[in-house]
Amino acid sequence: MADPQTDLVALVGSRLCHDLISPLGAIGNGVELLAMSGAPASPEMELIAESVRAANTRIRFFRIAFGQALPEQRVSQREILAILDDMARSGRMRVRWEIAGDLPRQEVKLAFLAILCLETALPRGGDVVITLSVDGWRVTAQGPQIRTEPGLWAQLAADPGTLPPAQVQFALLPREARLAGRTLRHEIGDSRAVLSF
Repeated sequence: MADPQTDLVALVGSRLCHDLISPLGAIGNGVELLAMSGAPASPEMELIAESVRAANTRIRFFRIAFGQALPEQRVSQREILAILDDMARSGRMRVRWEIAGDLPRQEVKLAFLAILCLETALPRGGDVVITLSVDGWRVTAQGPQIRTEPGLWAQLAADPGTLPPAQVQFALLPREARLAGRTLRHEIGDSRAVLSF
């Protein structure tokens, strides 16, 4: 396994998320203070508040998916469920986490990267179910439309070619799976997409 200290991608991810979470929190606090001071409610203020909530949720998710994950770090079930519930409120994708207990951060990182890959396959939203058994992790997506894009999904099984920033998870997931000693598999069809490792 690579030395986590030399993983510059994860260090950059952690740094960006760390630096962004504080100003986003300050904006959210400012909106709350305005509401408490008796400022009239308005569609503009509600839009700002909702945007800050969505950005905070995404940053918390990205911090796990793209940030540093040291072997001794764990993520509580409570934190995982809170992030995924908040994401469902601000998007069209619902995630059902069917795993009990706290987990190693490295494992949750793999699952979150898989969620990002499957989000790409659900242009009209849908449901993602995450399970863990003796056979390993299974992340299943179903929705009204599955975007197959064979060339993109092939990146999971080969050295990635040129990817746009919005699809970087397709390069990171196989890399992280290899570092964790996992074999990454995928199935994609007209109504369902599955990632397992």
